[in-house]
Amino acid sequence: MEAELAEILDGIGPRLRALRRDRGLTLEMLAADTRISLSTLSRLESGKRRPTLELLIPLARAHRVALDQLVAAPATGDPRVHLKPHRRHRGSVVVPLTQYPGRVQVFKQVLAPRQPKLVTHTGYEWLYVIAGTLRLIIGERDFTLRPGEVAEFDTSERHWFGPADTNAVEILHLFGPHGDQAVIRTEPSTTS
Repeated sequence: MEAELAEILDGIGPRLRALRRDRGLTLEMLAADTRISLSTLSRLESGKRRPTLELLIPLARAHRVALDQLVAAPATGDPRVHLKPHRRHRGSVVVPLTQYPGRVQVFKQVLAPRQPKLVTHTGYEWLYVIAGTLRLIIGERDFTLRPGEVAEFDTSERHWFGPADTNAVEILHLFGPHGDQAVIRTEPSTTS
């Protein structure tokens, strides 16, 4: 039992480092986001400091992953993702659809009306409208997407998306690190 616990604890540092690097973050950026000192983060990632809940909880929040994903809790054998909706500001809801941290994160979102506030960050986003009408602003360009329409863009350009009117909009949202784009594969048509 002690050997298994030591193996789990030894795996946390490399997993934290991989998550941070996959998201394109520096230790300094993560320290500012979590309010954990740079030296503590470095020692955690290198395995020189034993992780505690007080350290792992803010790191799980910063990386947008479940705590058990940081510690690699043993698999239950159930491949289904158990959806846990998160209520956001003013009626918006985010449902993470990916269970383990990886290069691309997938969310189902219901976005309530709000004022546009353009942002930039590293990464690449892909949006699919399920219901409602989505307004997407990229730089100086303004787009309206309806159910079944898709948009993808580099997030280093100023952008914002939300409902195009006073009704909520439901979307699938994929977010990946810089350079990762959604790839759609289809089988060749078999029509005669």
